[in-house]
This record gives sequence, structure tokens and C-alpha cells, in this order.
Amino acid sequence: MRSLLSLAMSVQGSAIAPVRVPLSASPAGLLWGLLGVLAFSFTLPLTKVAVGGLSPLFIGSGRAVAAAVLAGAALTATRQAVPVGTQWPRIAVVAAGVVIGFPVLTSYALTVSPASHGAVVIALLPAATAVMAVLRTGERPSSTFWLMSLAGAVAAVGFALVQGGGFGGVHGADLLLFGAVLAAAIGYAEGGLLARELGSWQTISWALVLASPLMLTLAVIAAARQPPAASATEWACFAYLAAVSMYLGFFAWYRGLAIGPMARVSQVQLVQPILTIGWAALLLGERLGWHTFAGGIVVIACAAGAVRTRTARPRVQSAA
Repeated sequence: MRSLLSLAMSVQGSAIAPVRVPLSASPAGLLWGLLGVLAFSFTLPLTKVAVGGLSPLFIGSGRAVAAAVLAGAALTATRQAVPVGTQWPRIAVVAAGVVIGFPVLTSYALTVSPASHGAVVIALLPAATAVMAVLRTGERPSSTFWLMSLAGAVAAVGFALVQGGGFGGVHGADLLLFGAVLAAAIGYAEGGLLARELGSWQTISWALVLASPLMLTLAVIAAARQPPAASATEWACFAYLAAVSMYLGFFAWYRGLAIGPMARVSQVQLVQPILTIGWAALLLGERLGWHTFAGGIVVIACAAGAVRTRTARPRVQSAA
């Protein structure tokens, strides 16, 4: 606990305070962003391990409760100002997307779906985030952007159909994964805007604190229905999901976006599905068939095209 708080304090001068520097092509932004992506890339494989001894609801809610404890301690230790006015409904949107929606949906999906399969479907996340940012900010990207986004969606659905054996084979797991993509995209887009006002890691911290009563209730219900019976390895995976995937990973990710340029840093997320598929093969022994590679390449290519089209002409601005 002390070490985690020390980490929070050590980044106070950079990640806590708003960053008022131009969005230049600094390699630091890319490195911080890549570090965040590396942290997130373990999420699906480790969730797959954790569901072996813990219920999906307990994993999705319990990791948020543990992360909220860290967030509350960090906010208190650094004496952060409490958000005001309309910031709270926007924090609720972030919480609904990245604290509640994505963890719970992926946990349920991975009870029946391989982590490598989930990684390919979630490769839609960069393009989906861009779409949500367009809707939220009122930007008007080119028609090529929309075509690439649509192509990525079709490719992801096609991949799910091929692995599921047709429309009859696409059941709840794939719908849950697509729902997780939508939830995270909304949370990332709103969180990116809030980070300019509250600071980078404060946004996820307040989202965790706001969602903690609900997530604690769900965790208690989940534990009562299915008492945790996890091995040491499964508990270790849960600890990573709580401390890193749910909290500390956002320190690096939002710090990278804050340094910017956001358009360029956001593209490093496209390597996350590749890393995740690699971890699934290395840690879980999942067999990677040609359809997994082909689906991954097509979806990632479409997502990359959509993001790059949208961000072809980034504007220099200040960010938090």
C-alpha cells in the first residue's frame, strides 16, 4: 500500500497537475502511452485465468473496489480539489464506461471465449473511441474515416462469425465483447475531455470513488452467491487487474495523452491486441489459428486507417 501511494505522490508534479505544454511530437508522450498499453495488454489473459476460481461479477466489481481504495488514498494524500457542478455527471459517464461496463462485460465474456478471440474483437476500441470523440466534440472527419470505421466493424463481426460458426454461433460472449468496446470508447472519450479540467489520473480516481458504493454492493452479492475459491495464481491475477488494469495503468495512459500529441499517442493503442494475443499464447497456451491472425490484421488495419484519417491534421493545443 505504501509503495502504491509513493508512486502516486512521485508523479504529482507531472501527472497530477495539469500539463500546459504544446502538443509537440515529444517522444515522451509516445513512451508513456506505450507503457499504458503494455499494462492494459495483460488484462484479458489475466482475466481469463482469474475466472477459473472467481465469478465474473466478483472480478468485475471486486477489482473496482480494490482500485477505489487506492484512488481514495491517493486523492486524500495529495489533497485534491473535489469536482464541482456538471463535472460529476461526466465522471459518472467515465465510471459507467471504464469502471463498470468494460470490466464486468469482459469478465463474463471470457468465461466462454478465448482471450485471443476477445483481443481481436476489442481491436475495434481505437476506432470506436475516435467515433465517440467525434460525436462528443462535434468534429467533422472525412468520409474515408467513416468508411474505415465501418470496415473495421464489419471485419470484427465477420471474425466473430467465422470463429463462432455462423450467426447461430455468435452468442452472448461476442455481444458482451462488443458492448465492452462501446462502454470503454465512451469512457475514454469523456475521460479525455475531463482530464483537461481535472488532471490525468484524478479523472479515473474520482470515477472509481463515485462507482465504489455500487461496485462494493455487487462484490458482496457476487461473493455471497459464489464464495471465492481461487488459487494463489488466480488471486495474483485479480490483484494485477485491480491495481494495474483498473488504476495504475491509467496513470501512464492519460499521462501520455496529456503530453501528446493526442492524435499520435492514441495510435499506440493499436498494438494492444497484438500484445494480448501474444500473451494469451505464451501464458495460456492458446492455439493461434490462421483466422485469428487474419482477423487481427484486418481489424487492426481498419482501426489504424480510421484513427489516422481522423487525426491527419492535428491542431496544436494545450492539454491536461
